[in-house]
Amino acid sequence: MLLLLLTGSCTTENELPDPLKAGWQGEPVCELLEEQPDVRALRCTFPPGVGHERHYHDRHFGYTLKGSRFRITDAEGTREVDVSTGGYFYNESIKWHEVMNIGDSTAVFLIMEPK
Repeated sequence: MLLLLLTGSCTTENELPDPLKAGWQGEPVCELLEEQPDVRALRCTFPPGVGHERHYHDRHFGYTLKGSRFRITDAEGTREVDVSTGGYFYNESIKWHEVMNIGDSTAVFLIMEPK
């Protein structure tokens, strides 16, 4: 379940990049779809073998447009999870995590961040 990979807490002093600024091997994986005074929307795409470097999240809601299998590393360790298409999650924050698509299909997430 995707909710397991999105745990932790975040502080405003975090020196890690946010999900939009974090990428993979110098290339972006998330694109800004919309930014308003009270919300930001991102679409993050992970082909097989592509990850998301270590980053933090403030409060956010996510929806899985296309799922795959991921290796997730965070303060609790490393684990592998199947992320299903149509799954969704909410977190107050994530202090840090990094992910890698180890599946054989491209995964796509919609992330909504209230401000």
